Amino acid sequence: MRHLIPVLGLLGLLAAPATHAAPLAHPLHAVASFTVLADVVAQVGGSHVSVTSLVPPDGDPHEFEPSPDDARQLRQADIVFMSGEGLESWFGRLAHAAGYQGRPVIVSNGISAYTQPGAGQPETDPHVWNSVPNVIIWTNNIRDALIAADPVDAESFRISAARYVMRLKALDQDIRTQIATIPADRRRVLTSHDAFGYFGRAYGVTFMAPQGLSTETEAAAGDVAALIDQIRRTGITTYFMENATDPRLVQQVAHATGARPGGELYAEALSPASGPAPDYIAMMRHNTDLMVAAMRPR
Repeated sequence: MRHLIPVLGLLGLLAAPATHAAPLAHPLHAVASFTVLADVVAQVGGSHVSVTSLVPPDGDPHEFEPSPDDARQLRQADIVFMSGEGLESWFGRLAHAAGYQGRPVIVSNGISAYTQPGAGQPETDPHVWNSVPNVIIWTNNIRDALIAADPVDAESFRISAARYVMRLKALDQDIRTQIATIPADRRRVLTSHDAFGYFGRAYGVTFMAPQGLSTETEAAAGDVAALIDQIRRTGITTYFMENATDPRLVQQVAHATGARPGGELYAEALSPASGPAPDYIAMMRHNTDLMVAAMRPR
């Protein structure tokens, strides 16, 4: 995923957006790379910002294929937000197709990157939002970028960001309280791919998955066999599918181990508005509730 970083660097992706010389039409037109990020931008921007997500609900941000309409959205944006850490490997192609010369905001700047231990080739985990403290960093970076783009509404952005941070801190504490009810030796979860490394580091849960950090990579047969053996030894009894990934591989592992389905986790995409994870906070509560129910001694 990281081979496109030099290309993105040429586009100035790591810099903050330049302030506009002329007053902007309101609301500010913001484009975010995927739904989780779009929701956080909307929470900070409030009525002063209209947010479009390029990757749709239930969409995979790894394998996203931009359309001509996405190129149009990018050309018309006043400000663009990306998570970074190699997640949006498709953005270089989209920027080229759109003739986009702007400087997107990388909201994960300042986050302590996680590298999966034991990996043959070290690779940074891009799924930073699965730790709530990281989204507090997102929120502050988004606030500062919106103030730079629209200084007239700076105070509103500061107030919205502060209120959202308070909600995030309460969410973080609630997750820690729930996980603490589970004995340490039972804090293990089987899911589709390695999207929960930051959750595991923050909240003390071990995740096992047949597929790596990106859904673009295929799991090797030997790795799947080793995972099956590990699950049998550790006694995991429940597996989870993810809303934006192919379920067949984790179902194969479950069939070999006798694990039962525990529901659907939202690892990197929100649900539609009518679903169980229409916003970031709802997504984290939904995921935590399912995991805790599966880990709890029966």
